[in-house]
Amino acid sequence: MSVKTERRGGAPAARRRHPTARTPPGAAGRSGLFVALAFLVTVFNLLGLVMVMSASSVVALDDHGSSWYFVVRQAAWASAGVVALVVIARVDYHRWRRFAGPFLVVALVLLALVLVPGIGVGANGATRWIGVGPLTIQPSEAAKLALLVWVADLLARRAAHMGNTRATLRPVIVVLAATATLVMLQPNLGTTLVIAGIALALCFVAGTPAGPLTGWATFGLAAATGLALAAPYRRARVLTFLDPWADPMDKGYQNIQSLVGLASGGIAGSGLGASRAKWGYLPYAHSDFIFAIIGEELGLVGATAVVGLFVLLGIIGIRIALHAPDRFGLLLAVGVTAWFCVQAFVNIGAVIGILPITGVPLPFVSAGGSSLVFGMAGAGLLLSVARQATVRALPPRAPGHGR
Repeated sequence: MSVKTERRGGAPAARRRHPTARTPPGAAGRSGLFVALAFLVTVFNLLGLVMVMSASSVVALDDHGSSWYFVVRQAAWASAGVVALVVIARVDYHRWRRFAGPFLVVALVLLALVLVPGIGVGANGATRWIGVGPLTIQPSEAAKLALLVWVADLLARRAAHMGNTRATLRPVIVVLAATATLVMLQPNLGTTLVIAGIALALCFVAGTPAGPLTGWATFGLAAATGLALAAPYRRARVLTFLDPWADPMDKGYQNIQSLVGLASGGIAGSGLGASRAKWGYLPYAHSDFIFAIIGEELGLVGATAVVGLFVLLGIIGIRIALHAPDRFGLLLAVGVTAWFCVQAFVNIGAVIGILPITGVPLPFVSAGGSSLVFGMAGAGLLLSVARQATVRALPPRAPGHGR
């Protein structure tokens, strides 16, 4: 069968464009989103290295004999994260679908191993790591990525059955419940909230009926609240943030010192490296509470800029999702964006006193190897989607219009 093609000037008619069409080339759109995200992740990592150096120098010198101890470790983890990001970003994100199930199983096994005496590594009343000596990993960080890819794959494959919650929402709830239970047994309420936020965002964007989704979300929130209040350790944290001055020298101490550090920074800050809170007053100043040091040393201006960077990350992630070439890419982009934004909200909310302290690090900025490496891997997934993002054509303008 032959197809006749009208030619004018030697070019097929099917390839001619309207003389006033405004269809931007796809490569330009991909380059813009890809470069913007890559640049933003680079800024976050550089900011993290600088602030970890500043926030950890005193405690590192006191505990390890070198002010560079924690920042060197952070730089090593950042290097590993860059490798993970580059490799994942260069691989077509569709290839990860075949590993979604095995990856999730491995993550669940690792979460279970954390609870085995002699294998799990504990610190400060929680057992969240496995490994030997300084080389430990936090399986709950891997669980975020594994659950994200698995849920995105499931909801992409069953797009035509979103009205059937037995085929879509129910499997997600079962896997989420299993993952959340293992994480809560560590215990780790903050990571549980982040994982639930990822799953909820994916189900909502995928088109899950609002009624069942709202019902399960309400049940999950009630269950999380019940678990938080059931254990004395978590109940103290949840209730302390409501009134830290009720026990200022014990349970409310960290909340108060965090707020004191933020208040001391004022508008412009005390200057990089000039924090007083890091001199033993604020526990975990270089990890979970690094935002307090940012607020103290860089002031309201610096703290607002960091919040603005996370807002920008959310905007870029949403744009990548909107321009994703298929449903799986859209869901991956939404999941990764929800991961970073929800976790940043939980961390900053705890630092400024509007949420309970849950031990969740600030993405890319807080000291922590597992969080940084798997966060960079998630950013690599987002970059992989951005590489294939398409820019929709704009409607052609009438000749002479808008000139």
